[in-house]
Amino acid sequence: MKKSGTADLPLYSGPIPGWLFDRMTTLGGAIVEAILVDKGHDEFLRRLSDPFWFQSFGAVLGMDWNSSGVTTAVMGALKRSLNPRSNDLGLYICGGKGKHSLQTPAELMAVGDKTGLDGNHLAYCSRLSAKVDNTAVQDGYQLYLHSFVVSASGNWSVVQQGMNTGGESAQARRYHWHSGQLQSFIDEPHAAVCGTSQGEIMNLVAREAKPAQEAMLQIVGENPDTMLAEIKKLVMPMRKDVTAKDIDLKRLGSILWLAQEQETTQFEDLLLLKGLGPRTIQSLALVSEVIHGTPARFSDPARFSFAHGGKGSRPFAVPTTVYDETIETLKKSVEQAKLGETDRQKALQKLTKMAQDAETDFVPNADSEASFNTLVQHERDNSWRYGGRSIHGSEQSPKNFE
Repeated sequence: MKKSGTADLPLYSGPIPGWLFDRMTTLGGAIVEAILVDKGHDEFLRRLSDPFWFQSFGAVLGMDWNSSGVTTAVMGALKRSLNPRSNDLGLYICGGKGKHSLQTPAELMAVGDKTGLDGNHLAYCSRLSAKVDNTAVQDGYQLYLHSFVVSASGNWSVVQQGMNTGGESAQARRYHWHSGQLQSFIDEPHAAVCGTSQGEIMNLVAREAKPAQEAMLQIVGENPDTMLAEIKKLVMPMRKDVTAKDIDLKRLGSILWLAQEQETTQFEDLLLLKGLGPRTIQSLALVSEVIHGTPARFSDPARFSFAHGGKGSRPFAVPTTVYDETIETLKKSVEQAKLGETDRQKALQKLTKMAQDAETDFVPNADSEASFNTLVQHERDNSWRYGGRSIHGSEQSPKNFE
């Protein structure tokens, strides 16, 4: 079993407003359902174990694009949204933050009782994945969040997060696991163990440490001499602002072109989306990519903050009216797809394909940073039109606006 990757994130504090968390719960659940209907449980579990996809998912839900709070918010929203329908969806989310993480084994045993899965084995996998990251790999991070997601077939993913409050800057590190390639928890289970340097670490699950495991000898705190090259490591900057260098401007530009310049009504496949304004099309295109995009499409998670902004107004306040239109459109798409009516689902898929096709010939402006800053300012100037809201309050219309 290979750990799918890790993510280093700034440790920000602050609660999630209820008006945002409620929307995150609804939209997050609808996105997951869309993935389950279109691609199945195993594909969702694979995506959940990809740190880049996970960060993009959190950003499209309106969380601060680089914050450690993405982990708690996303897993909390999904547990609240999906677990009441677990029997129908065939997906169970156990554990959580703090004391809730300690309940994971008992929750997994209950899942076993409901489904016939081996609850003891699932609880064993839960405990061992936590032990590896918290104890066997001593990298300076102590786990405080552990979420175990299992499907009715018994496949699973783990998302867990540790905190390092030492040094000049407090950080969090997120660890992703996936059962798809399970071979051993104690012999190179990681694609890599790496991140912002914390000095020498101990890695008891490195192949070089096998003699120490067998003989119970003293462990020498050294980095392994060799690491697998297939690393998926995401390090997010400490600053809160989104900048041009955080985003693939060619990808974002093609989405803006689709939303602002192209008349969607001229495409037969998009007639079902008629009535939605350009700003909602922009959000739907990014949401659609979270559902249908390939792994390589998530190398710049900050781009997905241009769907629904962020709770701290980075890059701009959450456009609540657009958010609600996105939720309503996606929910209708999922409901109709369940009934075998896939026209609306195909229309949303078409958004992703159209935006990707447009990238072929799209050339960002020469002064990309200035263009990016202009875009962000445009979103902020018009935020009040879309019910813009953040932890700082609601956006107000200009005094001179008539």
